[in-house]
Amino acid sequence: MDRLEKAMKLTMLTVGIAGIAVIYFGFFYLQYNAELGMTMPWYFLISPWVCVYFGLSEQQQSATIAWFTRKFTAKK
Repeated sequence: MDRLEKAMKLTMLTVGIAGIAVIYFGFFYLQYNAELGMTMPWYFLISPWVCVYFGLSEQQQSATIAWFTRKFTAKK
């Protein structure tokens, strides 16, 4: 099972990174190409990051959550 889990994590990481490149390129292409008159919703930019997150190890996932918590917590 460990081998299958590692293969799935690597697949998720690879698909996520490829998705980031494709979706961001398409987003900026549509954003700056005025003659097409099309746009892509901003929330499509988040979806490949979900694949990248689940492709990380458990320690890296925990560190990511901790980083987001520190980054977006209101400071007094």
